[in-house]
Amino acid sequence: MPEAPLNYRRVLLKLSGEALLGDKEFGIDHTVLEAYAEDIKAATEAGAEVALVIGGGNIFRGISPDGRLMSSRAHADYMGMLATMMNGMALQDALEQVGLYTRLMSAIEMNEIAEPFIRRRAIRHLEKGRVVIFGAGTGHPYFSTDTAAALRAAEVDAEVILKGTRVDGVFTADPERDPSARRYASIHGLEVLSRELKVMDMTAITLARESNRPLIVFNMNRRGGLLRVLRGEPVGTLVHWDTEVPPVVLAEEPTPAPADSTLS
Repeated sequence: MPEAPLNYRRVLLKLSGEALLGDKEFGIDHTVLEAYAEDIKAATEAGAEVALVIGGGNIFRGISPDGRLMSSRAHADYMGMLATMMNGMALQDALEQVGLYTRLMSAIEMNEIAEPFIRRRAIRHLEKGRVVIFGAGTGHPYFSTDTAAALRAAEVDAEVILKGTRVDGVFTADPERDPSARRYASIHGLEVLSRELKVMDMTAITLARESNRPLIVFNMNRRGGLLRVLRGEPVGTLVHWDTEVPPVVLAEEPTPAPADSTLS
């Protein structure tokens, strides 16, 4: 039986730094990193062009959990940008160990370890089948890595922003605290804002809206989930901007959780 075609070819995958913690309190769980690399490899082998933005919370928040040790927000944000570069280098190494060609690009000049971000060069890397990792956020303080993901997605003309999390999508309540919480199969972006759902910060959502770029929130810790999303399977939650479809659609049943497909 032939494999299903991809619904999306060029994608921007946003991963949080906390996702790399696994069961650790600080740093990087290499089991998680290796699993992510394998899933990204499967996506590229299916024909996807993958760009990545990764946060730095697993490193920076271990230094200053709530930011109170920093006298300057700008200073703290620059430290966070350096943390994203450390994660980017770790992810680059994991991807290359599974045989992928990669490029790490930085919004802050650090020529010894990364290329400077140049839009046309990034697009060319994607066209050549390289996985491109965007580090250092936007290069400016006061902007989150979610905002960096929405910005880079628009710049490289990604078809969709994929936000890989540790839950199965966007829910009516916190599914880790409320077992009655129901998953949205799809929801309009303005509903996300009006219901104050913590999908991305307002700047990121606004950028996605202005570029009319959909967002899919899914569980990156379910093995094979990334490829299922790319093939258009009903995984996660689609945040869209289409006024012709219902603003809110709840999933009929919870996402199945095969025992052998979820990272521990």
